[in-house]
Amino acid sequence: MQIVANGINIEVEDHGNPLDPAILLVMGYTAQLVYWPLDLVNGLVDHGFRVIRFDNRDVGLSYKFDGVKAPNPIRQMIAKRFLPSRNLAPYNLGDMARDAVGVLDALEIEKAHIVGASMGGMIGQLIAADHSDRVLSFTPIMSSTNAPGLPGADAEVRKVLFRTARAKAKTREEALELGLAFSSLIASEEGRNRKEERKELMRLAQDRGFYPPGPKRQMAAIIETGNLRPVAKRIAAPTMVIHGAEDPLIPSACGRDIAANVNNARFELVEGMGHDLPPSKLPAMVALIAGHCKAA
Repeated sequence: MQIVANGINIEVEDHGNPLDPAILLVMGYTAQLVYWPLDLVNGLVDHGFRVIRFDNRDVGLSYKFDGVKAPNPIRQMIAKRFLPSRNLAPYNLGDMARDAVGVLDALEIEKAHIVGASMGGMIGQLIAADHSDRVLSFTPIMSSTNAPGLPGADAEVRKVLFRTARAKAKTREEALELGLAFSSLIASEEGRNRKEERKELMRLAQDRGFYPPGPKRQMAAIIETGNLRPVAKRIAAPTMVIHGAEDPLIPSACGRDIAANVNNARFELVEGMGHDLPPSKLPAMVALIAGHCKAA
């Protein structure tokens, strides 16, 4: 369903009993709401939660900032290094955090448990710090503070990431092949072995909304926002950080950095998990998230 959040249209799916405590799922860079596995959503519903997933701005069925140009990412990073106060991006992650809070407003939810994956965990840090009165607990998954000095993606992942960005796929098939190649690099071994399932999910996302310009503006938002370590230090909500032990895109040290900077945060390392949500790990993740939310 379409709701208006932070002044723009956002596509939302609402699962479970509206009277149950709410969990807001915030997805990552370029990823639509369908990338939250239904086994995870339904598992949390079975534990007595109302679960909301939504498309971030510029992807899926949510609002598109058509005609608003994103800066070249390399030039933007150089500019931010020397002129940190200069705003080059159409929006930042703080704006996306306000979108998420706007979803809660539209659904008349006073407070929610926030669960964010990858970029969604970065957005979640801003929700938890800047909108603390709306947050019951916080769970970032495979995310980072983006602080200087943290390890980055391994060399092969960086090479394919830049190659994919330069390729500028114009057709759905080109985008599908590039996406499959990249997801194979960052996924767990289990994820790599499920190529047809990954392909089916990507086709589903394309059917919902094929929009190549959107990711460029989302990347600009990440670069514009920069170091979140000072934000993490302001988080007071009960926090549990989940990270894959084999994540080649955002290494587990980045998740540990979130936990080290949030007061009394708990860190859970998931063996056999890369930068993905492997089906075999979902029951344990449901149990971790449900337990954390109930204890908050």
